[in-house]
Amino acid sequence: MTSARTMDHVFTPSADPNWVISEAGYDCLLEISRGVRFAISNGFLGVRGARAIHRGGRWVATSRTLVAGLFDTADEEEAIPGLVATPDWLQIHILLDGEPPVHRPGDGKSQRRILDMHRGAVITERRLSNASDVGVLIRSLHLACLNQHATALQLIQLENTRGEGEVQIALNASFEGLDIGLLPDRMEQGFGLWHVLGSGKRLAMAAELSLRVDGQKVSPMISGPFKWAWSWKSKPGQVACLERLVTVARGDTDDADPGSDARDALAAAQRLGWSGVVAAHEAAWASRWDCSAVEVEGDPAAQQALRFALYHLNGAANPDDERVSIAARALTGDDYHGHVFWDTEIYLLPFYILTWPEAARALLMYRFNTLDGARAKAAGLGWRGALYAWESADTGAETCPSRALGPDRKVIDVNCGLQEQHISADVAYAVWQYWQATCDEVFLRDAGAEILLETARFWSSRAQPEADGQCHIRGVIGPDEYHESIDDNAFTNVMARWNIRRALDVAALLLARWPERWESLSSRLGLGNAELEQWRSVAETIATGLDPGTGLFEQFAGFFTLEDIDLANYAGRSVPLDVVLGRERTQASQVVKQADVVALLALLPDEFPRDSGEKNFDYYAPRCGHGSSLSRAMHGLVAARLGDTDAALDFFREVSAIDLDDSQAAVEGGVHIAGLGGIWLMAVFGFAGLSLHSDYLAVDPRLPATWRSLSFGVQWRSRSLKIRIGRTTGSLEATLETGEPMKFVICGEPFTLSRAEKLSVRMKSNDT
Repeated sequence: MTSARTMDHVFTPSADPNWVISEAGYDCLLEISRGVRFAISNGFLGVRGARAIHRGGRWVATSRTLVAGLFDTADEEEAIPGLVATPDWLQIHILLDGEPPVHRPGDGKSQRRILDMHRGAVITERRLSNASDVGVLIRSLHLACLNQHATALQLIQLENTRGEGEVQIALNASFEGLDIGLLPDRMEQGFGLWHVLGSGKRLAMAAELSLRVDGQKVSPMISGPFKWAWSWKSKPGQVACLERLVTVARGDTDDADPGSDARDALAAAQRLGWSGVVAAHEAAWASRWDCSAVEVEGDPAAQQALRFALYHLNGAANPDDERVSIAARALTGDDYHGHVFWDTEIYLLPFYILTWPEAARALLMYRFNTLDGARAKAAGLGWRGALYAWESADTGAETCPSRALGPDRKVIDVNCGLQEQHISADVAYAVWQYWQATCDEVFLRDAGAEILLETARFWSSRAQPEADGQCHIRGVIGPDEYHESIDDNAFTNVMARWNIRRALDVAALLLARWPERWESLSSRLGLGNAELEQWRSVAETIATGLDPGTGLFEQFAGFFTLEDIDLANYAGRSVPLDVVLGRERTQASQVVKQADVVALLALLPDEFPRDSGEKNFDYYAPRCGHGSSLSRAMHGLVAARLGDTDAALDFFREVSAIDLDDSQAAVEGGVHIAGLGGIWLMAVFGFAGLSLHSDYLAVDPRLPATWRSLSFGVQWRSRSLKIRIGRTTGSLEATLETGEPMKFVICGEPFTLSRAEKLSVRMKSNDT
């Protein structure tokens, strides 16, 4: 039997303040952004953490549930696919003696909301009363199960704190705002089945509710599908406990049966009961934290920022679904329509590869499953191979809009879908990183090799030989999106060369180790030795923009001749630089929107020999206006590697503030998941100096002065290891928890790491 005593513990958040994000009171100006910050997700269901308890329907609902992969296209000119809004299953309406209850005037602490990141749950507490002075304390918890992705749970406890009166509670799933073609097929009590008008996909939802007052179950007054209502006489000390289980399923094909899937998931959850659901969910989160936690001593703000980042990263992926990827705002908001960008491969995949390889594999399989869409895009533009969509939904077709409103509210052409082509090399980069870290032979043979070969084929057709003896890639947009239709962007060309060379490596590997697979794949792709030789020629002759004399990469052809603007004169601005300068002057200047050459330095540091890395960073960092949330993380990573930990820590704090600082309005559209991935990158690849090599891992730490220690875990080729870097002691400890002995390089010195004993090394330099 459910009782207040057995339910009390779920409303108690983690004791460590760095595990929780909390806020008291209510600010209507910040409610949407805070709802995003308090979002929960399990990679399939994303629920914005807005207030679900409404006083007699007077408040406008701001909660929202998104389902990964549930796309539709609106019936309008030049419409693009977007995630479909689904029924809001969290809403609760309450009346006391028929009146909407209110908060006591001036009592800002009468309501509280907590994101418990350790447990993956949102907890709320509210004290309400009516004109007759009937008072209630309402506590709630909701979560999206990390172990069973179809299942969500809401628990509510209502305690009468004073006065006698009638309590009325009504619960319903709101269908308001479902304006992108979600149409009902079946509606029953506790069950619904809908189809998406354009794509034909289907959505099913099943629900089970139970109310107990002082431990006794109370039957509802049912008023219709997905609607429940209860009414009872309440007296001081009385406690009512409400349990709501909801399951959701998506059907992508005609033979799928999401209705049965949702009902089966509900039946499984009912067998566990709410306490079993909570326990399994918390165990799943404990396992994820064990694999992915990053611990910082000496900097509580950095520790909380890391936990916030890791909470959203762990909640954004679903290793069980290879048909979806992670959107630019994950499942926490509607910006960018749920589309997938290069963010996933460059800013997110490193985290999953080294802490959750199963999730990384699923994300890369999404790219394999959309490879035909990439081939079609390349062919449509007159090239061979695979050109991935700059913005991708479920099919791999290009979903980038062709027009948008500029910062000055004028309609402008958007060329990214046609010209921002480095995406194909970015996907290839992630494939190779995964292969290097996991040695997943099945993935490489069945999917990864084909991605590498088809993206290399694209670059080898895209880079054209010219009279100067070099191959050029003209008319592109690099990561710096302030400059369009440029030639020989250094990031694009060097990444393309790297892509081609890795494809040649994988071709040789397949031929040597799996000749039958190579024969089958090369035959299907029509890939022969003559074409491979042409690839080598392109890789050897592609223009990179590197000046051997200075060691500087020219960001693109002609960049050094543009107007050089001192950005220090525009410090303290509150709008992007292209708004301040105007679009035309920005394009005619060396002002960079976001890391471009610096991003290349972060991804391929070996392309910058000797001190050229520092020279390029010193040149480009002062010219970057950081007009994208992606930018500062790359600068912070590189600054840390170069030893400028003060600058790196400043970048770290600026990235952390994007989603945690209440002054940022941009968070209303969802958390900046790439920035959150960048926080992990700065800590692990930057301050810890972790790097991946062909047969070993290496670290070269550079910790900030305020960090006494940094600890984290990684997975490497079926091994799990934990690393602790002590700045104050100048020591590094590494423990191999599972797997065979491995080579581990610390500050350039090789060691053998085995399970036999912990490796403890006194580092030569105290730069840590």
